[in-house]
Amino acid sequence: MKYILTIAVLSLLTIAAYAHTPTGEPPVKKMKSSSVQHIVLFKFKPETTAEKVKEIVAAFEALPSKISQIKGFKWGTNNSPENLNKGLTHAFILTFDNEKDRDAYLPHPAHKAFGGIVGPWLAEVTVVDFTDQAK
Repeated sequence: MKYILTIAVLSLLTIAAYAHTPTGEPPVKKMKSSSVQHIVLFKFKPETTAEKVKEIVAAFEALPSKISQIKGFKWGTNNSPENLNKGLTHAFILTFDNEKDRDAYLPHPAHKAFGGIVGPWLAEVTVVDFTDQAK
């Protein structure tokens, strides 16, 4: 009986939390105010094979296990119907606690080694970093 009562209370609390958001959607978790989002966009050279792209992505995915300052890592391929990607096909988002950690990542030997792996295959790369300013 206690188990059923606990489940019922938790369910009501969850419903109440969602009901108090403007859209009824789950609330968005805010980043730490000092968190830095490091966004990297790749356009590969035409001769880059699908197998080579897989190797490059795997090497990028390995960086968080080699660089402790990386606190979050996401990636995906462009699926926007707007056709505004200018040939950029792969997006990566790395999260750092602060600019100091991002700055330690940039010259890190593992990051430099990754640059040697990906560099010859890139036609374009775009990098944008930002700290959340949303209120």
